[in-house]
Amino acid sequence: MEEKQFGINDVVEMKKQHPCGANRWKIIRMGMDIRIKCEGCGHSVLIPRKEFGRKMKKILVKHEE
Repeated sequence: MEEKQFGINDVVEMKKQHPCGANRWKIIRMGMDIRIKCEGCGHSVLIPRKEFGRKMKKILVKHEE
């Protein structure tokens, strides 16, 4: 299985939606852990990189550098 390529400022869709009803998340920090911010309510969550790779469904908007 190929590893998903994602970067900072990408907007991704997760398998489960946030309790606020939104399912769009923006990657705002990368390292050993990845911090994502809900596009609906602005809440941010810190997730280990391995867990993020399993829970991410697809990349909606790829940030161009």
